Amino acid sequence: MTNKTTSLDIAYIAGVSQATVSRALRNSELVNPETRKKIQAIAKELGYQVDRSASSLRAKTTHTLALLINEDPGWGGSQINPFFLSMLSSIAKAAAANGYDLLLSFQQSSEDWAGDFENAHRADGIILLGYGDHDAYVKKTAKLVESGTHFIVWGAHVDDDGNTPGLTCDNEDGGYQATKHLIELGRKQFAFLGELSEGCFEFSERYAGHLRALKEAKLLTDKPLQFEAESSEEAGHAATLKLLESGSPFDAIVTGSDLIAMGALLALKENDINVPEKVAVVGFDDLPIANYVQPALTTIHQDTLLAGKLLVENLIKMIEGETIKADTIPVKLIVRESCGQDIE
Repeated sequence: MTNKTTSLDIAYIAGVSQATVSRALRNSELVNPETRKKIQAIAKELGYQVDRSASSLRAKTTHTLALLINEDPGWGGSQINPFFLSMLSSIAKAAAANGYDLLLSFQQSSEDWAGDFENAHRADGIILLGYGDHDAYVKKTAKLVESGTHFIVWGAHVDDDGNTPGLTCDNEDGGYQATKHLIELGRKQFAFLGELSEGCFEFSERYAGHLRALKEAKLLTDKPLQFEAESSEEAGHAATLKLLESGSPFDAIVTGSDLIAMGALLALKENDINVPEKVAVVGFDDLPIANYVQPALTTIHQDTLLAGKLLVENLIKMIEGETIKADTIPVKLIVRESCGQDIE
């Protein structure tokens, strides 16, 4: 009677580590395609099959990732920000490609994320989207660090040294690109709509990029026009009405999100202000609907497909013992009708 083939046998024949064999047999994109194909061919030739339940029991793993979404205003009473819906799709796709199931929950449903998921053996690691109350969020992530939980964060900076594993887009550059484009079109009087409280790091970074572009063009005034707005159409609408009531002249609006920008478009239309003839508007996120509002919205594109892939792959690397630090992905200006043409 011959001994049963093991992953160690495959690793020896392929000339790779057992961890690489494990990844390849899960069809993980962390292993290059050529090596993956080679390992899978050896396994097939030897008649090797992965016993996922036995493997999980030995390693005390679940091959499941928990995705915790912050409750946020959405469309039609939804509590999911529409930007997170595109992230959810890319994360689910990346998890499946790496042999993991995905468990979805809202962050606010619990005060003990580690206890609910990794410590309870419901998931091997946690992905956090959004953060709500930043002070409470920092305390919760500190508990995750203390408990040794594998987790990765999208969007929020929870420390100053970049040691918390996280991923975000280049918010500052996005604000800069949006404003610089409008300046190049001849716009000279700007307003920014977006919340700048201590917990809203993303909007604050976008605003910093906006101010940098104004300063470079010598258009920065002592009191830049800025009106508070959370990421919702209602908030964008209300902030634009306040802008109009202020009596301050403006020919361009840069916003912290597409939802705010859509609210601004509605308020301007209600007041018979033509976009982009009189006022140009730029959003941030590049939601799918941004191309279908009237006029189509110029915006800053965040690569959700790349973001989902990196969140999943970096979390798996952490689960397998690697050290991951914070990282940033680039953004891109998408020009549509809400900016118009050169007015000079």
